[in-house]
Amino acid sequence: MQITKIEIKNFRLLKDFSLDLESNLSLIIGKNNTGKTSILTALDKFLNSSEKKKITINDFNVDFKKQIIDLITGEQALAIENEYTPLGISLFVYVEYDAQDDLSLVSPLIMSLEPEDNNIILSFEYEIDYVRLCEMKLAYGLNKEKYNDDINLFLQEHQSSYFSSIKKKSVSVQDARIFTDLDRENINLKNILVFKYISAKRSVTNQESDKTLSTQTSRIYKKTSESDEQEEAIDEFKQKLRDTDRDLSNIYGTIFGSLLAKVAKFGGLKQNDTDVKIASALQHRELLDGNTTVLYLHDDHELPEHYNGLGYMNLISIIFEIEVLMSEFRRSLKEKPAAINLLFIEEPEAHTHPQMQYIFIKNIKSLLEESRMREDNIKVQLQTAISTHSSHIVSECDFNDIKYLKKSTSINSVESKNLKSLKDEYRSEDFDIDTRYKQDFKFLKQYLTLNRAELFFADKAILFEGDTERVLLPAMMKKIDQETQNNNETPLLSQNISIVEVGAHSQTFEKFIDFIGVKTLIVTDIDSYYDEIELEDDNITPKKLNNNNIKTKAKICKPNDPLAKSTSNNSLLFFHGKKRSDLDYFIGLSIDDKILSKVSGIWQKDISGQLLLAFQTKEDGYHGRSFEDAFFSINKSLLGNDANSYPSLTKKWFEKYVNDEPEVDPFKFAEKAVGSKPSLAIEILLNSETMGGIEYSNWVVPHYIKEGLEWLRKD
Repeated sequence: MQITKIEIKNFRLLKDFSLDLESNLSLIIGKNNTGKTSILTALDKFLNSSEKKKITINDFNVDFKKQIIDLITGEQALAIENEYTPLGISLFVYVEYDAQDDLSLVSPLIMSLEPEDNNIILSFEYEIDYVRLCEMKLAYGLNKEKYNDDINLFLQEHQSSYFSSIKKKSVSVQDARIFTDLDRENINLKNILVFKYISAKRSVTNQESDKTLSTQTSRIYKKTSESDEQEEAIDEFKQKLRDTDRDLSNIYGTIFGSLLAKVAKFGGLKQNDTDVKIASALQHRELLDGNTTVLYLHDDHELPEHYNGLGYMNLISIIFEIEVLMSEFRRSLKEKPAAINLLFIEEPEAHTHPQMQYIFIKNIKSLLEESRMREDNIKVQLQTAISTHSSHIVSECDFNDIKYLKKSTSINSVESKNLKSLKDEYRSEDFDIDTRYKQDFKFLKQYLTLNRAELFFADKAILFEGDTERVLLPAMMKKIDQETQNNNETPLLSQNISIVEVGAHSQTFEKFIDFIGVKTLIVTDIDSYYDEIELEDDNITPKKLNNNNIKTKAKICKPNDPLAKSTSNNSLLFFHGKKRSDLDYFIGLSIDDKILSKVSGIWQKDISGQLLLAFQTKEDGYHGRSFEDAFFSINKSLLGNDANSYPSLTKKWFEKYVNDEPEVDPFKFAEKAVGSKPSLAIEILLNSETMGGIEYSNWVVPHYIKEGLEWLRKD
């Protein structure tokens, strides 16, 4: 038996939200303000409802709140009663079971006896009916002057008076009007579904007064009474306390003897009325409160818990808390565990360094699995959800467990996507294409989990090909921020931009880019070439293939070479849907023509699109083919005259280029002189200068990269 899906409506950002849950562990990820904490809070308020956890007006989705306000103020006409559908916030929990499950606790909730129907739907609804809405509307009309016509103040004070308490039902899959009312039928939800969580707002600090771990040991002890071994240990503990009580009582008699003698002098109505005794009464369940200390070992020394780092304390605290909650899930041997148990761990990465985050996610499944088994061999049905901002946790998790939250087209709403469904988007009916797409998906999956999981948390991304760009892009971003300040735009280096090296595989990421909906700049090369005819040994006769076609080989060249007709850049060809021979098409594109969006599975030009491919353009009369020749065509003066400043460049070609020898243009210089591209990029930074508060003032950013970064900087 397991929860397969939860649906939440009108709760904060969760306007019309659906989240699939895996049978074991679900990893919920997403950028800030995408509803991860709202999921936890909604589950807590609906499943653990109490006076302290009641729903408030601040929990209303913005659009839903506006709808209520418009109805109360008269901005929106109220429908007649028989056409009115109750308005409110709701949670639906979808459960599936099979023939092997123990259905004794959930049998009252089963709404169908059809063998193929193995579903239970639990609904939790917080609504306002027609009559109460009319009463609310009337009350505001009579009292709005009291609230200075501020409907928000009125709602803050009176919303809970008009909305019903949470209705708990089991509803039919076929017809939601058929249901079982849990409260009316006196069905205890705690026997069906138990929800517990570990909040990100944990009390762990490394202050000297902090005793979080020591306090947790007391909670763990109070839950510990399950196994025979534990019972024996507890009995031994109690016996020691009884012995200690006897010894302490004798000591107390000496300590308080004079005081008790004074009390006895006052007598009473009868003899011995004021005779008292102070005795020791140690209680085993209370003894650990404030009387235990967690120590950690450093070499041969025992140090108090607050001497430990926050990361270790946080990790240990989570493990302690899991032990407490799992004990509550297991219950005592006299009780049956709930049919379904759901544990939510929020942001376990707090205060921990990457290695500890790896350790946590690697071991959490086995830790939870071990804790599910009771002494009577009953296995607790448990599902776990973990929310995180950690790319390190994501990189070590099962790709199929990931649930990605993203803002939907409505600004007041978010949606959830299953990463495993991305695999379906790489499928094709064509076997050869399908095989290639499966390989692409495998590459993407391995690349993301091993190297670049931070893409999941980025607001924007830059995908680039080579080592030179990897080293220089941050400097270029800083330079553009300093030179083109715009109060209406957030500087590039202040934005959440992930810079990812993808080599010549940016097209492999296209489905992922569309899937997560992140604004993306692809920095690539135009890679122009022409087909040169291969000759026989006589250097006159063209070589031929078996089909008598003339054999050719690709010859790289400048884009404006008269022979240049083609580009070998598969990314350009893919995203623009062109053939290799369409070089003139790419040369003729403006910045607006390079902005794309995906429509019906095809990337198309769209001025408001979220993807731009930046590649070399004509600048100062020269059209570069690669980053290196495009850069040095406009930054020749940066080289100076000392070849020792650029040891990665071949001295011979360095001197030819800086001395303006006519046969060595930027294209030939880039082809012949550059030995190590990463070293060259570092040397460019080392030879950069700061002038007037502007860093890297002695070189300029190639136009194609600059216009791409300026596009990316815009919201």
